[in-house]
Amino acid sequence: MNASTAVTVEGFVTESLATHGRDPRHLLQHLIRVQQRFSYVPDAAVEALSAALDVTRTQVRAAIAFYAFLHNRPRGAFEIRFSDNITDRMLGSRRLIRLLVERLGLTGLPAWGHDLIRDDGRVSIGLASCTGMCDQGPALLVNGYAVTHLDAQRVDRIADLVQEGILLERWPGEFFRVGNNIRRRGLLLGNPATDSAALHRLVDEGADVALAEVERSGLRGRGGAGFTTALKWRFCREAPGTERYVVCNADEGEPGTFKDRVLLTDYADLVIEGMTVCAGVIGARRGFLYLRGEYRYLLPHLESVLQRRRAEGLLGMSILGADGFDFDIEIHLGAGAYICGEESALIESLEGKRGVTRKRPPFPVTSGFDDQPTVVNNVETFLAAARVVRWGGYWFRGEGTDQSAGSKILSVSGDCARPGIYEYPFGTPVHRVLSDCGAENTQAVQISGAAGATLSPADFDRIIAFEDLPTAGSFMVFDDSRDLLDMVRNFAAFFAHESCGFCTPCRVGGALLRNLIEKVAAGQGSEYDLSEMRRIGAVMRQASYCGLGHTAPNHVLNTLDKFPQIYRRRLARASHTPSFDLDAALSEARALTGRDDVGAHIRVQMPDGSEVSA
Repeated sequence: MNASTAVTVEGFVTESLATHGRDPRHLLQHLIRVQQRFSYVPDAAVEALSAALDVTRTQVRAAIAFYAFLHNRPRGAFEIRFSDNITDRMLGSRRLIRLLVERLGLTGLPAWGHDLIRDDGRVSIGLASCTGMCDQGPALLVNGYAVTHLDAQRVDRIADLVQEGILLERWPGEFFRVGNNIRRRGLLLGNPATDSAALHRLVDEGADVALAEVERSGLRGRGGAGFTTALKWRFCREAPGTERYVVCNADEGEPGTFKDRVLLTDYADLVIEGMTVCAGVIGARRGFLYLRGEYRYLLPHLESVLQRRRAEGLLGMSILGADGFDFDIEIHLGAGAYICGEESALIESLEGKRGVTRKRPPFPVTSGFDDQPTVVNNVETFLAAARVVRWGGYWFRGEGTDQSAGSKILSVSGDCARPGIYEYPFGTPVHRVLSDCGAENTQAVQISGAAGATLSPADFDRIIAFEDLPTAGSFMVFDDSRDLLDMVRNFAAFFAHESCGFCTPCRVGGALLRNLIEKVAAGQGSEYDLSEMRRIGAVMRQASYCGLGHTAPNHVLNTLDKFPQIYRRRLARASHTPSFDLDAALSEARALTGRDDVGAHIRVQMPDGSEVSA
């Protein structure tokens, strides 16, 4: 790096520090701004941030290495990331990747953790796990902004724009158009408007009344685990601490999930109102909305909503004129780490560190952000809380089941005529969703994302509810034309890549599962390998440090049980087949020595008497 470039980098860092502060917990936000400005984080920025924030260079570089959207090498004026979720692949994304690679003069194909960077440094092509655009894919990110509805013509035009060096703001606006595709509305989606009635009730009747309504409603967290919302808020309210915090988890990185994107677009006021009600109940003065990096395009919209609410007296000091009711919200961007959807990893990321899960207990409600009591709920939960305080707990209990009150918002994608957002009362059977979205000849549904459950037609009468099929919202449909092993391979590669690496069962187990699945897909597997997959999956479920490792083998174990044919039809033999051909590896040595006799080959006798290459 030359001196003039170094000054420019340092000047940019100085400006970022002056605007956004020198709190070391803002390290990740400063790194994201540097990445967006320079297409990577130069050494000069590492040095400047280390000195200004009083963190070590090693800590800064560790953060850069951890987050997929941060780099220590330039990515060019155009950094392109194709969504590599299975639904994008089903819509032809791999063909479009090849087309763009060819048009831009690159060689090979991008892989997880391996981007293609053109020799002139002007453009790079990589993969993102899921951009949250499954209802309008294939999709990609260019410099962090989503481009939807890709086809060959659109990819050709993107190649021309890149070759001509056209600035992103001059690209066709329709490329960046993101639809909401709300297909069915219910309790939560019935009316996007808000009159701040929940906040008025909180101020008029008090925090105890608001908490009682949430308790009466039976509202449970909509992120998948389903912890009782009122209990979480009460624990946090009663925990000892000098400060309390409210955190909205908008890092919906689960493949196939995109409902939060829609809620933050059309229902942001209600989400923020729910956060503010929570703050009034627990006594928090500060909140954070952790927005996944793939939704960076929503940042101006959300900032404008926050600013308007401050102007209307709905955020900031003395909310609605109530003395002592002071609460405001900051938006923090994520940077491409699936693990940050786990609440303790998210808090670590909020504090500017790598998003590694914390040992629990203690739980965030007693020791969360800055080691203070913290409520972490997801976008849908806060929206529901605002509705509940407005209309009452009994209103919410008017739908659902005894154990699962209210409704659930689903992100439906895959092989169906009408992908999009659907809201149903808890207790709705799977077959009703399939009928409504126009799915035909369905052989499988993946519910709750890659970490969820794989359903066969025998499961389609089961109900969506915490007591039967809990879900964070993803609902991916696969018809009988699909090879489900493609789904398994995609999810296995995803989990191997997204493991934070902290614990051995997840880090190693995920890689072993991926390798065994690829071995079977290549026609080299055996029944022994299928048994190994079950054994490794069981170890991951029992011994992994956090929920990522516990759920990562679900799709493998589910498909082994419900769709065994996708594996067995590819098996080379019933007994063990090695995945590495040692005899083939010696072919070059044989050529060099001019030997090709029996003694120059390595053969192993199998239990059935046959011989195979070692």
